[in-house]
Amino acid sequence: MPPVSAIAGHRVAIVTFGCRVNQYESEMMARTLTGLGAEIVDGEADVVVLNACTVTALAEKKARQAARRIRSAHPNAKIVLVGCLADAVESGATRFVEADLLAGNCWKARAGEVVAAVLQDRRGLLPRTPTLPLDAERAAAPAVRVRAYLKVQDGCAHACTYCRPTLVRGPSRSKSLDVAFEEAAELVRSGVPEIVVTGVDLAGYGDPGVSLPALLARLLELPNLRRLRVASLNVDGVTDRLLKAFRRDLRLCQHFHVPAQSGDDAVLARMGRQYTAAAYRAVIARVREALPQATFGTDLIVGFPGETHDAFERTCRLAEDVRFSNLHVFRFSPRSGTPAASFTDAVPGPVQRARAKRILDVWHPVLGRMLDGRIRTVEDVLVEDRDGGRHHGYTSDYIRVAFDSAVPCPIGREASVRITKRSAEGLEGVSEDRDDSD
Repeated sequence: MPPVSAIAGHRVAIVTFGCRVNQYESEMMARTLTGLGAEIVDGEADVVVLNACTVTALAEKKARQAARRIRSAHPNAKIVLVGCLADAVESGATRFVEADLLAGNCWKARAGEVVAAVLQDRRGLLPRTPTLPLDAERAAAPAVRVRAYLKVQDGCAHACTYCRPTLVRGPSRSKSLDVAFEEAAELVRSGVPEIVVTGVDLAGYGDPGVSLPALLARLLELPNLRRLRVASLNVDGVTDRLLKAFRRDLRLCQHFHVPAQSGDDAVLARMGRQYTAAAYRAVIARVREALPQATFGTDLIVGFPGETHDAFERTCRLAEDVRFSNLHVFRFSPRSGTPAASFTDAVPGPVQRARAKRILDVWHPVLGRMLDGRIRTVEDVLVEDRDGGRHHGYTSDYIRVAFDSAVPCPIGREASVRITKRSAEGLEGVSEDRDDSD
């Protein structure tokens, strides 16, 4: 590999697709490349790094389309594909001819070597290299210092039959407690008020002798941290110890994104999910008992092979009963290399599309009633952007709020907002903060 000093002075753009883990890793690569003298840019670049996802066919399509647009608009730019999609190419599960160089997840912590290699006209797929410990990963604070991701875990010990990222990310591994704390402290010192703890399977976090609740407790020792949010968490991660941590400190945001995938036991078993619909409902009930104000998000897959009409209706009832504030619906996408790709009882595409629409039609009135219950309440909203007197941000329990204010509310600060109505995107209101400068 050429020396990493070869990248100094070059412009590098990083384009990110997919999950919060990918977003963290893009910030990590930006930090690495900046430290080696590269300039991270949003526009024209010498090298464009595509940090791409392989979870669905649509995710791959977006990466290919982006690569083609870049090649057309900037024919002299080098294109690098990194991450899960590159690993899928290496395994033979897919192809990606639009990039000059491909490098799997194991290369992300060595981003300087990858960019130096493509600048020296290296082509093709970089061979696998030993994966560095997670303690070697550290991300830069985002340009707009409101919410930053803290990756503490990677890989997965589960074997869901539809999941390609599980195959390419490898077994579960964790960042040590001390290194995670140091990274969080740096983010807080840089002015970030909210940190989102993330991983591929956060329930699997385990520094020797330390669990996820212990990690959260340590991070809450940071006095200037305003909010600590937990990203997607599987059913087995919602423990009594975790709920106790949430009750102890209100800076832990009471929004739980717990992927359900289906509300039918037969479909869940075929997916390889290690719980029943009743067990999922019991977890939600336990959270609500401990934290009555908590909100919930989830992921649902419709049209999984063998999903009958009745099985789908059970998923609709789950969406109604749980009253999710946030819902991601995916149509099943067969991924070569996964067991589900060989299942023969596929649900036709038109049926999948109809089910995706129906479940959203079922959920939206439920969401509307939940949002209506917030009208006339006063909410603390962390401001993320503003345009004149119009501000946008999120409540602690992850409800998007647009509000008007006679005085500008600083980005990254909380504002007290009286909610006046709901909108298509969440809630609307008026700031109750006053300008006391006179």
